[in-house]
Amino acid sequence: MNNNLLKLALLLAVSIPVVAAEKFYADDPLQNEPRPRNAATVKPRKLNDYYDLLENSFKKRGERNTAKKTIRARDVNTLGEPMDGAWYTHRHYWNPMSDEQLQLGAGGKNPPSEAGPWTVVSAKLEGISPGFVMKDSKGDRYYVKFDPMSNPEMATGAEMIVARFLYALGYHVPDYYLIHFKADKLALGTDVKFRDSNGRERPMVQPDLDKLLTKIPQTADGGYRAIVSIQIEGKPVGPFKYFGTRGDDPNDVVPHEHRRELRALGVFAAWLDHNDSRSINTLDTLVQEGDVAYVRHHLMDFGSTLGSATVEAKTARFGGEYYLDFKSAPKQMVTLGLAVPYWAHARYPDYPAVGGFESATFRPDRWIPDYPNPSFVNRLPDDEFWAAKQVVAFTNDQIRAIVKVAQFSDPNAERYIADTLIARRDKIGRVYLTKVLPLDRFAVANGELVFHDLAKEYASEEKGPLHVTWSSFDNKTSQKAPIAAAQDFHIPGDDPGTSYLAAEIWRGDNKAKMITVYLRQTGAGTEVVGVDRAW
Repeated sequence: MNNNLLKLALLLAVSIPVVAAEKFYADDPLQNEPRPRNAATVKPRKLNDYYDLLENSFKKRGERNTAKKTIRARDVNTLGEPMDGAWYTHRHYWNPMSDEQLQLGAGGKNPPSEAGPWTVVSAKLEGISPGFVMKDSKGDRYYVKFDPMSNPEMATGAEMIVARFLYALGYHVPDYYLIHFKADKLALGTDVKFRDSNGRERPMVQPDLDKLLTKIPQTADGGYRAIVSIQIEGKPVGPFKYFGTRGDDPNDVVPHEHRRELRALGVFAAWLDHNDSRSINTLDTLVQEGDVAYVRHHLMDFGSTLGSATVEAKTARFGGEYYLDFKSAPKQMVTLGLAVPYWAHARYPDYPAVGGFESATFRPDRWIPDYPNPSFVNRLPDDEFWAAKQVVAFTNDQIRAIVKVAQFSDPNAERYIADTLIARRDKIGRVYLTKVLPLDRFAVANGELVFHDLAKEYASEEKGPLHVTWSSFDNKTSQKAPIAAAQDFHIPGDDPGTSYLAAEIWRGDNKAKMITVYLRQTGAGTEVVGVDRAW
């Protein structure tokens, strides 16, 4: 911009009177993100695992909520809901899924073809977690992972289960399948290269593939069990971080620490014991739709969930302390080790397929992942309520249906994991549904404002009856004018034009946890257009 244009812009800025913004617009509440701008210039990036761990362990990244400054989620519509799009899609809570849909997960209908061999096209032989990439006879590319020798079925089972829950909860996740095969099902592709134990890249030969299979537990019939994920749609462009924005993505405008679906993920992670919920286990892909390319954000790699630490069973410390946590050491020294933390009392069943997973010592509000995740740390009571209402919506039977996809050979292991998830679900409801007034699903029916009272539905603590007062609401000034005669949930007024009402609802004498519900009245009817929560 040249100097004359800059002066003109400044002159206009000071000469045009400021007009108060309306609280609601004609298209509120928005259900979908705006059409994305073209992001075709986004470049792939890498994130080092150790750097990711150290950066978040020792530096306070992102803009944090404090006692003096509270920043509510910024990616939500007027109802307090994230919009469907590149980050999130409303699913099970809003549109209940059948057992079959819950079990299918992100796709569920494109497993590797049984016709012909599975061709290994790349592999990771060394290290404690071997795996490879293969193509089936359809030409589809699959990433293959296995269980540790010490705990058959544990990591593969956990990944199958958690991927289904996170998909039902609205996230973009890979399409996972369990496979069972014999060694002769695999064929080594041409020109496959890998790095050997000396770090040298060389062609892979059959003995190398045979060596990989020696690191994998065999099933009773002499075969192998694995989990595969089909290649995610789009061009991989690296992981996302749980703070800040991606500078080369024109659609990434809300700092990640202020995104509701990422803040709430901390509650989901606690339920599923997803301690490895780090940036390194995310993936952005550049997706082409028509003439626009945009970045879609995925969660992935759920081998360290439930009782699995991917290559071994979890110990009690997982979820109780950060991976690099030095604060507890001085306390242990002063007390000569007598100050036993609550999580150290955890006891686990002797099921190799389960690993270290339990509910007795589980404290949803004290559970922590491997490092201080900026989004998780930043969550507020309304973020937690948004997560908890979705967790408690899974019925016992639905949880048991999802656990079945793990195909555990021991029915006791299957039953134990389902029972533990149910018990942890109930604790999440008791902790987070009481932080705000837990009313939801506001709607208009037969001239009344109706809603679901989750305190009653999920046996949370209740204190006193519900009260409501009504006001007319000026959408341009946000001023309220009380309607004294309206004292129940019948909607007052019958304005043939467009007007707004505000209903303030609280329980007992606790006005601190008040909900304000806004309604828009038009000639076509009355609809809920906004919800504000206080605590």
